[in-house]
Amino acid sequence: MYQRKQYQLIIDRLREPRKFLQVVIGPRQIGKTTVVKQVSNALSGEIPHLMFSADNVPATQNSWISDCWATARAQMKLEDKRELILIIDEIQKLRGWSEVVKKEWDQDSYNDLNMKVVLLGSSRVLLQKGLADSLAGRFETIKMTHWSYSEMREAFNMSLDDYIYYGGYPGAQSLIKNQERWSEYIRDSIIDATINKDILYDTAISKPALLRQTFELGASYSGQIISLTKIVGSLQDAGNTTTLSGYLNLLKDSGLLAGIQKFSIDKVRQKSSVPKFQVFNNALRNVYSGYTFEEAFRNPKVWGQLFESAVGAHIISGAINGNYEVFYWRDGDLEVDYVLRKGSKIVAIEVKSNTDTTNKGLAKFRERFNPHNSIVVGKGGMDGEIFMSINPVKLFD
Repeated sequence: MYQRKQYQLIIDRLREPRKFLQVVIGPRQIGKTTVVKQVSNALSGEIPHLMFSADNVPATQNSWISDCWATARAQMKLEDKRELILIIDEIQKLRGWSEVVKKEWDQDSYNDLNMKVVLLGSSRVLLQKGLADSLAGRFETIKMTHWSYSEMREAFNMSLDDYIYYGGYPGAQSLIKNQERWSEYIRDSIIDATINKDILYDTAISKPALLRQTFELGASYSGQIISLTKIVGSLQDAGNTTTLSGYLNLLKDSGLLAGIQKFSIDKVRQKSSVPKFQVFNNALRNVYSGYTFEEAFRNPKVWGQLFESAVGAHIISGAINGNYEVFYWRDGDLEVDYVLRKGSKIVAIEVKSNTDTTNKGLAKFRERFNPHNSIVVGKGGMDGEIFMSINPVKLFD
């Protein structure tokens, strides 16, 4: 079975002396549970493990966590084990989970019990609901992202064209020959599950229907710059731009959709800019496109939009572990599709999917900002296959 790069990282950390809780975070359906199972099986000859899932546990029953801990402690004692790995999946579903985890972890620390702990859950819930407060100083995060093109190619022999349209969800790979089944999987297992079970489950949202409309519209226009004011006018009961901006932040933290800001040296102007919508995985865009793969591929304009969105998804997913910021730039009719910033270094990226090889926007950006690196991806520049196979953070080297 294919092993993602986090596999070895988790193994290395669990072999270290017990010091931190290991928290594996990331969007839905990207293989968090799978990689932890791979790790626990690989280490089974060295360190025993117990794995529990809070999937079907009532939200109010956080005492279940203590029961898991008690079971693990009992097994260590009965089998006379000097260490054990306790794994708890979907822990964010239990209210007050972080306080219980803190109590049990601190008790083990006080008693010098070598219980190593791995927690799994969605990025937004785990980061915002407990870790920063109750468990400060007690954890390390292992961030998992959507599958890159190179991973999907190595694991499933996926072509770039298929990746541009179907995106990188391993669970959907076997369904891509059946458009209807693939679409249902993306909607039900990823979009609906993330919105209903993650965002709406624990966040007070005054207009849930508006949140979904914001996502659907933003995903449909992935790779395009559209003002929130214009969106307010096109949605029912939209309220104001502040509401939509807040919803966009929730969607971004859940690994669905981001609103990329315009690059500016002036941070105030940057924050108030018109956003460029960008999905984290092109499947989230194309499930709403209205085009089948064949129809999109035969339409140069549509395919060009899909290609730019795929490049953008690759860039913003890479930013999660690459620790760089992502923007776009526009001045009048001059534009640069993506601007990356890491520390004092800036990288400019223009995406070309047609025969037009003029890059006036890129030339003006070079003149004004003197970027560390500037590239064209696509026609007249770096081949799309090559760009989609590299980690964007390498552009800062």
